[in-house]
Amino acid sequence: MTVFRWLAALVVLALTFWWGLGVWVAGPGPDAVRLAFAGLYALTGLAAVACLVSGRRWKPALALYGVALLAVLGWWASLRPSNDRAWTPEVARTAHATIDGERVTVHDIRNFDYRSETDFTPAYYDRTFDLRALDSVDLLAVYWMGPAIAHMFVSFGFGDDHLAVSIEARKVRGEGYSSLKGFFRQYELVYVVADERDVVRVRTNYRKDPPEDVYLYRTQSPRENIRRIFLDYLREINALHERAQFYNTLTTNCTTNILWHARVNATSVPLSWKVLVSGYAAEYAYEKGRLDRSLPFPELQRRSRINARAQAADQAPDFSRRIRQGLPGIAAR
Repeated sequence: MTVFRWLAALVVLALTFWWGLGVWVAGPGPDAVRLAFAGLYALTGLAAVACLVSGRRWKPALALYGVALLAVLGWWASLRPSNDRAWTPEVARTAHATIDGERVTVHDIRNFDYRSETDFTPAYYDRTFDLRALDSVDLLAVYWMGPAIAHMFVSFGFGDDHLAVSIEARKVRGEGYSSLKGFFRQYELVYVVADERDVVRVRTNYRKDPPEDVYLYRTQSPRENIRRIFLDYLREINALHERAQFYNTLTTNCTTNILWHARVNATSVPLSWKVLVSGYAAEYAYEKGRLDRSLPFPELQRRSRINARAQAADQAPDFSRRIRQGLPGIAAR
């Protein structure tokens, strides 16, 4: 019985910490209300732990904690994702695609005209792509706060045409991003399908506080594998267009979802801490032979930074070709 009580105390302590944190950062109501609810929940959990450890009145204490836990889980279960919110302009519209044999028409490709990061004219277009022309997929890594954290996204190449897809947390107007909130169903998931002159250029040319470093790597993938990944992306894009899903900081984010899509191929790489710590995801892809290995990775990374190329290309119609000129692993066209 003593072993049982100690194990139960550890479980209750872990649940108290996790769900107390969840109520505090993401619970209902203003800050003071969330803090009060979190404190009340934590008190019941800590009381149950104390009673379990001491062996005194632990059964009623555990029962009271169970009621508090059920209340928190009830709040959690009540949260529902939605496509109908007051979204920020950058994620106000979701793309979708129609497939007709070898031709894919992607609707609502984002192509904003930026004057600064926050001053822009929204614009979208539709484009039809020939799946037979799909011949590349590039991995882009965006750094703004040191080497361990990066935003990862991909861009599919149809010859000189490219279609970028950035997996992000969908935010409402006036809302910032919080990694903690991302664990507790506070953001919907969005696939930003965009022209590279939008999704790349806003990061290289306009974001200044903090500035962002963007690296572009050509993946080493057979065309049939690229095709399967692209079609899997389209299935998820269409699913999200029809029905919202929650974003999750750990399991459903910009980097892990790239890996999940790659798993349509039998040769996909296994999950690693370097995927979860996203700043090292490109290095992990290199180690697994998915990037050009003619150079050591530090040199490959140095030569793959595209900020200067993007700034020089700016609004050029051949922006995608110009940012790739001279990059390792990419043949000149």
